[in-house]
Amino acid sequence: MASDRSNLNDYTAPLRRLLLVVLILVLGTIFLLWRIDSPRVERFRAQITDQLMPNLDWAMAPVTGTVNLLRDFQSYRRLAEQNGELRSELRQMQAWKEAALQLEQENARLLDLNKVRLDPRLTFITGVVIADSGSPFRQSVLLNVGARDGLVDGWATMDGIGLVGRISGVAENTARVILLTDATSRIPATIQPSGQRAIVTGDNTIAPPIDFLENPDLVRPGDRVISSGDGGVFPAGLLIGQIAADPGGRLRVRLAADYERLEFLRVLRHYGTENVTDTARIITEDGPLDDAETVVSE
Repeated sequence: MASDRSNLNDYTAPLRRLLLVVLILVLGTIFLLWRIDSPRVERFRAQITDQLMPNLDWAMAPVTGTVNLLRDFQSYRRLAEQNGELRSELRQMQAWKEAALQLEQENARLLDLNKVRLDPRLTFITGVVIADSGSPFRQSVLLNVGARDGLVDGWATMDGIGLVGRISGVAENTARVILLTDATSRIPATIQPSGQRAIVTGDNTIAPPIDFLENPDLVRPGDRVISSGDGGVFPAGLLIGQIAADPGGRLRVRLAADYERLEFLRVLRHYGTENVTDTARIITEDGPLDDAETVVSE
């Protein structure tokens, strides 16, 4: 076995040396050919290049594919980075959009408050809703105005369109508003155009029912419901809503106020109606006159 290995080494060692010498000669010849500056050698180099390059395309394909793959990966990485930046900008734009929508809604509510036409003798205070009771058994909200602003229990509150409730509980800096939908709420109302008197009774639903209606046959869905002023709690003529009928046929009020977005409330200063105690005197431009006196105009 040792003799076989020695014989194999005797043949391979000279062969390796021969191949190495041939390789060195070939490389030296190529180097000399590429370094010689001669037109004839240049034509020879061009012929060799024309013969070898088309045949080397298959050998360069893996290299070309690898380079293209690296370029595609770099392009994908840049696209991923740009996509992340765009997503971040989109989230910021969505936040700005939400802020703009909230400002738009707030502005619309304030514009609605300014459009409400009230008795010129009535003044008001506008407060911001800062809390909701959140209870299914008690419908109320909390305002950021209170005794320091002169609020008094019982005053009516409105949103941009309709009556919302009344003040029930005043602190120094806050006040609680009992909504019309609360089960303890009872509002004397007049139904137009029939002039029927009724009571809007809260039942913790968004559409309180009508009770103590004088003549239901004169009332139709869509009729306006306004405060009657009976009892001197609320001023007369404040819009409450419109008549609607539930599936059971009971008349209810579709409230004009938007209870889902109560942000600003207008508290009406109402000191009640003055009672006339001296019916024998009237007020004229010239001063008070007895009813026994008459004014004769030619």
